[in-house]
Amino acid sequence: MYYRRKLLLGILEEFGGALSHTKLQKILLLVTRKQHEKSFDFVPFKYGSFSFQANQDLSTLSKKEIIINKTKARGSDWIINSEEPFFTTLKKEDKAAIKQTKEEIAHLNQKELVKYTYIKYPYFAIKSQIVDDLLTDKEREQVHAQKRSFDDPAFFTIGYEGISLETYLNKLIINDVKLLCDVRKNPLSMKYGFSKKQLKGACESVGIEYQHIPQLGIDSEKRADLKTMNDYNKLFDDYERTTLVENSVQLDELFKLAEKYRRIAITCFEKEPCMCHRSRVADALKKLPTWDIDQKNL
Repeated sequence: MYYRRKLLLGILEEFGGALSHTKLQKILLLVTRKQHEKSFDFVPFKYGSFSFQANQDLSTLSKKEIIINKTKARGSDWIINSEEPFFTTLKKEDKAAIKQTKEEIAHLNQKELVKYTYIKYPYFAIKSQIVDDLLTDKEREQVHAQKRSFDDPAFFTIGYEGISLETYLNKLIINDVKLLCDVRKNPLSMKYGFSKKQLKGACESVGIEYQHIPQLGIDSEKRADLKTMNDYNKLFDDYERTTLVENSVQLDELFKLAEKYRRIAITCFEKEPCMCHRSRVADALKKLPTWDIDQKNL
């Protein structure tokens, strides 16, 4: 079993074997903030901090019947359905983090716990639908100060290699990206969160629109034997001569989307732009006579 799943189960066990979905997410935030290497990352969501990976792990544990997802009249609970001990299998520092968190919030009900995390980590409250109900004017000012809003148009490129879905989304959020354009030919990924349906859903849940433009992608078989930078350059030179020329309509569409949304990003897998065709898409846009939008890789 993945260690991060043992951590989830250890938290549930130490908190009496059952926690609401919301409460577990908030407790997990507080626990992971105490870790040197965090087991989970988070994004600002409609009720504050939320980890897509943790939610997926809990769903997997539920399918394996290690935990039960019990729906109630108001919300749902995660309940341990195993007699196997998990807390004792955790690292010493993680057991300490869970116990410290338990003492820290022992006096708080769920509503108070949510408010506590909003005050302690205001960034994660910037997209909350209940922030006005929980915080004072002064406290809301701290949340508002965390919001990123820019008037200047900008065009970004971003790869998801080596980062979590949450880290990826936070890069888009803090740069006030309004639209993500996926320029992969086949938007499938073995990495959680980055196949088309998952990525689209995650983006839209944090207020970022998603659009797939497969015509600007490269067939995966053409990337199979790339070993040197020279191999990449040959592939991308051919891509410029063929795909970008043959799909000038989609390039023009991307130009119009940049004008409409003002702050957009194109995405593919590779971390380094020089090893990804998205850099050539960006270069092609830059060569257009009326293009005057700043470009940056995230």
